[in-house]
Order: sequence, then C-alpha cells, then structure tokens
Amino acid sequence: MKLADRMSLLAAEGAYAVLSRAQELERRGKSIIHFEIGQPDFATPVHITNSGIAALRAGKTKYTSPLGIVELRDVIARFITKTHGIETTRGQVAVTPSGKTAIFAAFAATISPGDEVMYPDPGFPTYRTLIDFFGGIAVPVPLVAANHFSFDMSVFRKRFSKRTRVVVLNSPSNPTGGVIPKSDIEEIASMVKHTDAWVVTDEMYSRMLYGSVPYASIYSLPKMKRQTIIVDGFSKTYAMTGWRLGYMVVPDTMIDRIDYLLTHLVGCTASFVQEAGIAALTGSQRASKRMVGEFHERRDIIVRKLNRISGIRCQVPDGAFYVFPDVSSFGMTSEKFASYVLSKAGVAVLPGTAFGNNGQGYIRISYAAKVRDIEEGVNRISRALSYL
Repeated sequence: MKLADRMSLLAAEGAYAVLSRAQELERRGKSIIHFEIGQPDFATPVHITNSGIAALRAGKTKYTSPLGIVELRDVIARFITKTHGIETTRGQVAVTPSGKTAIFAAFAATISPGDEVMYPDPGFPTYRTLIDFFGGIAVPVPLVAANHFSFDMSVFRKRFSKRTRVVVLNSPSNPTGGVIPKSDIEEIASMVKHTDAWVVTDEMYSRMLYGSVPYASIYSLPKMKRQTIIVDGFSKTYAMTGWRLGYMVVPDTMIDRIDYLLTHLVGCTASFVQEAGIAALTGSQRASKRMVGEFHERRDIIVRKLNRISGIRCQVPDGAFYVFPDVSSFGMTSEKFASYVLSKAGVAVLPGTAFGNNGQGYIRISYAAKVRDIEEGVNRISRALSYL
C-alpha cells in the first residue's frame, strides 16, 4: 500500500538514532558515556511532582479546553508579561503537549506551500522537517562560530525578501548554545515589521543563561507582538521532559484558529500535567536555579577539557546545555568522527550535520550529565584521538 507523499518528508531525529546505536552497544556489554540526548539529568522538582500526583488523586483526569485550563493560561500570561515587559493575556496563550507540538501548530498556522522560511543552520532538526512537511521553501541562515554562533547577518540580509513568510529564531540555540545579541534581534525586527512575515521564536532555553550575553526576545520589541509567536515549555527549565508540557503565545487574532487546530490535533493536554505546570511557574524556583548553576559549572569544565585536546576548538556557549566543538582538523566528516568516538571510546555524541549542512566539521555534546561522566567522557575522547 502506498503512503501519502508527505510521509517521505519525515526522517528520524539524529539524537534518537545515535541513542539507539549506543544502547545496542550497551546491551553487548560496552560501557557508554551518553552525551547525545538533550535532557536534564536532574529529577523534576518535588513540589511539581507532588502537584501532579495530587491532581491525579483529585480526579483531574478529564478533558480540558484544547487551549488548556484557564488557571495555567493565566499563569503563563502573567509570566510572559513579567519576563518580556509586554502585556500578555490569557487570550493569547495555548497550552500544548510539548514544545514540539507548539512548533507544529505555529508552522501549520503560518506556512503555506511555496512560502520561504528562514531558519538557523545548524538548528533544531524539527524546524527543517516541518518546513518541508508543510510545503515551505527552506532558507537556511548560517550560525557563525566566530560570532558566538549567532546569525551571519550579511547572509540574513541577502536572503530576507518579499517572499519571506516566516523567520525562525532560537536563542539560546540547540545545538550550539549561542545567544542572539540584542542588536541582531533589533535589526531582524526592523526588517520584519514592515512586512507581513511572521517570527516564530523558540525560547525553550531562555532561562538557561550564563551571563555573558544579555538575553533579548523579539516579542519585547515595539510593534512586534502582532507578528510574533513564542514557543516555550517546561521540559528543560524544570526537568520535565517526560511530562510533555509546552505552550505558545500568539496574537489574539490567531487564537481561535489555534484552538481549532489543537481540537483536531491533540484534543487537549493532560489535565494533571497542566496542574503540575502551574506549580512549576508559581512555586519555588530554587531547584531550577540550582540546575542552571550546575550546568554553568559543567559548561566551564567541559569547555576547558575539550580545548586541552589538540585539534579540538570549542567556543564557550552563552546558554542551554550544549557545546558545539570544531573537530574538522581530524580530517573526518562529522558523521565519521561521531561514529569513531562511539565505537572506539564508548562516547555517544551527535554529528553536527544532524542539525543541518552548516554543522559539518562539528559535533554536539550535551553536558546534561554528572561531572564525573563529563570528565570520563572527554578523557575517553582524548585517548581515542591519540591513536589517529
């Protein structure tokens, strides 16, 4: 039987393919250090877990509005108002079962066949996959290592045109950890606000910052609220990857269509999970801040150790929990390098090309791992490379 043509546009995400291979090696008895999956190694804070359990026991297991429960939407609106300095209301907020669902909904709402979509390369693989899925024309914009993995603005200016329908921003970035400077955000806004293009800003890592570059959201800039869709969630900040809870903030003129889309796409987000989301945003932030502090320390450790390996050059990322070191001096493609360190050293990393063509010559390492594993993993990589 023949599947729809659009199904051929879907592909596996690189992280899960590497994880599968690494787990197979583990089943054969090989010791593996996991640097491939981007999820916090911490437990969900206790008060959040307890809220979800209490909601289950209270029978909060029924359908909710497709947009989410009013209480959580209000909390998110207040949070965005406070953090972005722009008045935001419940009527702009849709709760989704994951940030990926929010990205899907944002792209479904803005991309028609033939529309040009500018996005970061290297970038989160879901962007390119969904651009293709919805019939858009992918317009990659390089992230430049020399610019702390921000956009190459000269390329951005050349590729932004009257055909541009959507601009995708992700700051801090997966896979590089780069933060887009406010000056670049302001320049992008100055180009976009005189057109009918949308901006989808993925802010999943926006609370994982290490102080060297001030964070700026395009949503906060004058006259950008009407053209901006924020995508965010709870997975990274609150170590809730398995809870599947995200949200989107959209212009109020769009919310009815998002309501209809979520009605047919997911029905609703699990009600008890939404209760846990309220606890996450309104409860103590100490555990979350402690996680960010530990990620900061781990970042410093892994960058220092990687840069001691002859042939590796590693930028200091300003956010998220990834490093994106340059390994091009070893004369291997990113794929061959990642395969080599997995088989030879027992260290699972992702090839930079899992995030786009501009990732060639790089690998992504997630330092969401214990310090002892970070040190052991980098030591293993160093030993394996010494044999070349």
